[in-house]
Amino acid sequence: MCVTDISATKNGPLDPRLNWATLSQAERDAAYDNNAAVKNSAALIAERNQMSEALRASRKSFLDMPYGDREKTKIDLYPAADKTAPCLVFLHGGYWQRNSRELFAMLVEGVAAHGWSVAIPGYSLAPDTSLTEIVTEISRSLDWLTQNGASYGISGPVVLSGWSAGAHLVAMALDHPRVTAGLAISGVYDLAPIRDTGLNNALKLTDQEIARLSPLRLPAVHKRLDIAYGTAELPALVFDSIKLHEARVAAHAPGKLFPIEGADHFSILSELRRPDGALVEIARKLVG
Repeated sequence: MCVTDISATKNGPLDPRLNWATLSQAERDAAYDNNAAVKNSAALIAERNQMSEALRASRKSFLDMPYGDREKTKIDLYPAADKTAPCLVFLHGGYWQRNSRELFAMLVEGVAAHGWSVAIPGYSLAPDTSLTEIVTEISRSLDWLTQNGASYGISGPVVLSGWSAGAHLVAMALDHPRVTAGLAISGVYDLAPIRDTGLNNALKLTDQEIARLSPLRLPAVHKRLDIAYGTAELPALVFDSIKLHEARVAAHAPGKLFPIEGADHFSILSELRRPDGALVEIARKLVG
């Protein structure tokens, strides 16, 4: 199923940002509160973390490789048997202020079952650093992979993927020379409303950052970017995904929109973890 028109969601909830100025602080916060919106989010997160710990301990890998000089600027590499195999570079979510690369290792097994390599960079978090610096760190991690990946068995084409805040970072780093194509999952692509929520207590977004770091406010990068979201996600995230796809279509930039039927913000990751998952299939098609 592929939706290419915002009107196709007219039977669903309206975008809360249409009446943003009239909403209370609690309503604005709720518009982006994925944990509260998914009743079993705590159980899904605990399961994800447990599976990631087990995979990280059991699979051949090069862990905690520093690509920068900060505590979190490290990358985990899971090379395939074939060094020329495609590599999924995955960027974690957490509204740029939570989580770490270790908690998403379970996603390796999805594409690895098809002979792919996987790399998972970490990055510094707000409030210890700005979103501007986080975006820069992602580019640095890709620079490091360009320079050093082959010596660790990773030299194939890179599909840059990410979830939630990581999807925003995918859109920001799509133009990196090492990136062949992107897969953005359940992302936020306009930062302006975020500044009006409690999330901004840590982010402290400036006018300049909103203008320069909102994919919906920037010219389209003309590399393939597939955009996925769960149909059971918060409307703000659904509409950001649809609007970014629409903007890219208008700019003749390549890529498809994939609504994952029934998936919420957390369950959608199972489609990237399972070898037969919908997002695994989408990623594989990005390199032909």
